[in-house]
Amino acid sequence: MAQMNVSIPDGLKSWAEARVAEGRYASTSDYVRDLVRRDQEAEQARRRLQTAIDVGRASGISDRSIDDIIGDMLAVSRDAG
Repeated sequence: MAQMNVSIPDGLKSWAEARVAEGRYASTSDYVRDLVRRDQEAEQARRRLQTAIDVGRASGISDRSIDDIIGDMLAVSRDAG
């Protein structure tokens, strides 16, 4: 495993140590690894969302009404259920 030294303000160090003291993490390193993992997951989710937005925008404007779209969705859910 790679090692990294990070400098943080005393307040953040105290915060991390308090999280460990609560018993949720084995060490401050474990806490920081969890934060980095969560940040990775959030970035992946943001990218997936941005991709979906880009695909939606590129698809153009539909000539279907909201009622048509909802009706189709309800029909699919009835068929699946």
